[in-house]
Amino acid sequence: MKKKRILIDGKKIMLGVFVIAILGISAFNYFEDAPKSTKPNFIFILTDDQGWTSTSQLMDDKFPNSKSDYYQTPQLERFASKGMRFSNGYAPCALCCPTRRSIQFGQTPARQGDAAFKENYHPDFKKVAAIPSVLKSISPAYKAAHFGKWDLRADIFPEDLGYDESDGNTGNRNGDMHSTKESKWTDLFLNNDPKRIETITDRALNFMGRQVKAGNPFFLQVSHYATHVDYQAKEATHKKYQQKTKGEIHHNDKYAAMLEDLDAGIGKILDKIEALGIGSNTYVIFMADNGAVEAVPPIKNKFDHPSTLSFKTNNYPLRGGKWTLYEGGVRVPFMVIGPGIKGGTQNNIPVTGWDILPTLSDLAGNTNTLPTNLDGVSFKPLLLAGNKGNVSRKDDGLVFHYFGKSHSSIRIGDDKLIKFWNLKKVELYNLKDDPGELHDLASKDPKKASALEAKLVGYMEKVRAEPLYPPKSKPKKTDEDDSQD
Repeated sequence: MKKKRILIDGKKIMLGVFVIAILGISAFNYFEDAPKSTKPNFIFILTDDQGWTSTSQLMDDKFPNSKSDYYQTPQLERFASKGMRFSNGYAPCALCCPTRRSIQFGQTPARQGDAAFKENYHPDFKKVAAIPSVLKSISPAYKAAHFGKWDLRADIFPEDLGYDESDGNTGNRNGDMHSTKESKWTDLFLNNDPKRIETITDRALNFMGRQVKAGNPFFLQVSHYATHVDYQAKEATHKKYQQKTKGEIHHNDKYAAMLEDLDAGIGKILDKIEALGIGSNTYVIFMADNGAVEAVPPIKNKFDHPSTLSFKTNNYPLRGGKWTLYEGGVRVPFMVIGPGIKGGTQNNIPVTGWDILPTLSDLAGNTNTLPTNLDGVSFKPLLLAGNKGNVSRKDDGLVFHYFGKSHSSIRIGDDKLIKFWNLKKVELYNLKDDPGELHDLASKDPKKASALEAKLVGYMEKVRAEPLYPPKSKPKKTDEDDSQD
């Protein structure tokens, strides 16, 4: 596969001493002659199919097994040491496409719809806000770029939403080699640019350098194709994991190598922030688009109780994985670095991907009212005050919906209810006492189950969600849809 590569000089820029006629002698950075940005920069790193425990960084200090027993991600450990990790950070959906739509517009997948999304969101974007357009409304100096996987599947290009630079309307296939739907779970491709990690990272570094030199505040989204299969890795990295002792839970050397190559790319972005001297004015958000696949190859019935399995799944101690709204499908690594954020801290208040747009707006100093059709709220108070901060949502709880095997969930406090629309059944869990969702309390506490179900259905009614208002026609399935499975 022919790849276009942009080479960036990774050496540190030397400082020089110059004589300034008016100011006298002054030592200054290479970028000193550029106008200084008064607005913060934002970098959002989004990975693909990476589970809550698929790092070597502890995600919750109450659970020793909330990190991998095999994978190594030293740069994400470095990331966590510099910022705040959210032990209850959620992807908007248990699938990549709805999550990516949700993040851009600050809305739940239930509100946006699946079959109706293309018709409702393109080409008229005046009814909705998107991250780049919101930031540019705050300051026209903002520049925005999106590199890597886009995958909105609605003939929408990043430039339609206000991005100045992008890789275009990309999807899974742009990061793949040549696997079939079946062989992608076993094939391994060794190369020097696995899943285009190097290419995407180089483009990101180049963009950062140019914007700092020009004095522009920027929003940069780095959307990696990794760790979605097919498996790709550098030969040396894969050899390392072939020789490493396997873990009880994690033992896939192909995935481990791809993950560490991805981790190294993230480290280069952190290095660039330091080299450019912009750490005091730059926020970096890291999250995954959904949880890891529960097992390889995938389990046939993903909703079976864990007691029916003879092994611990990839997202253990969480239940389920990609394609389900159990915690393993939607709870993901979620961390933030930036000015005013205390390093090495953990926050236990639930946040999710549709909160990112209003949070960036808040951090950028927006004084205008955001559209009323947003579901997200700013978690800036949590970044500055930790667990003592607070977020106020107009709708009780967090509502998730998965369109495949139609089911929805709502979390309010520690209580979580899952509703299976076609089966006409609900399940109720207390995540504080039972984070693995092993003990269904619906029959033991029908009053609470009914109350949560009423709140869930009430929200779905309000946004005219597809389980209650089915679209008249469904879009034709494409090859890209198949590549997502």
